[in-house]
Amino acid sequence: MLWNRQTGRSTRGNNKPGIRRIAITLKSWGMLPVKKNITPTLVTGGGKITCPRCTAMSKRSGEQCKKPALKTSRTQKCDLHGGRSTGPKTAEGKARQRAAVLKTGNYTKEAMEDEVRSVRALAALEDAMYVLNMTIMPRTRGRKPLGYTPMKTVEDVVKFVLDNPLHSPRASDERQKK
Repeated sequence: MLWNRQTGRSTRGNNKPGIRRIAITLKSWGMLPVKKNITPTLVTGGGKITCPRCTAMSKRSGEQCKKPALKTSRTQKCDLHGGRSTGPKTAEGKARQRAAVLKTGNYTKEAMEDEVRSVRALAALEDAMYVLNMTIMPRTRGRKPLGYTPMKTVEDVVKFVLDNPLHSPRASDERQKK
C-alpha cells in the first residue's frame, strides 16, 4: 500500500500522475523508538515515597516503564520486565529448591530415568515378539525412548534375553529358592 503525503490517504487505485507517493515504513511515520533519558527514581504517594524506577524501555513508544523496580532486582527492573529471582545458583540452594518443590516423587530425576528404562524394555519386548512371530497386532506408534536399539534378528533377541538381569542363571536360582 502506498501513501500520499499531500492528501493523507492511501493511493491504492489512485494512480494520478504528479502526486508524490512513498512506501509506508516506520521511519517515514516517525514511529521508531527514540532513546530517552532514564529516570532513576519514582516519586509516589503524593511525594512521600521515593523508590527506584524500572529501567525497561518500550520498543513501540520509546517510553520508560512506569512501575517501581523490585528491591531484589539486580538490574533495577519491575516484576514484568525480569526483576524476579532467576533461581538458586549454588548446589545447596538448588537442593533446597528441589526438596521444597517435591510433592509426590513422580517427577524426580531418578523416577523419570526409571520410566525411560521401563519404556525401553517394553519396546524391546515388542520387538522380540515381532521377530519371533508371537503377535499379529500393529506396532506401537510414536517415537522410541532414548537409548533404544531395534531388534531385527533372532540373535538380537537371544542377546537381549541373556543381558536382561531377570533371565540370568543366578536370578532364576534365587526365584526357585523363594
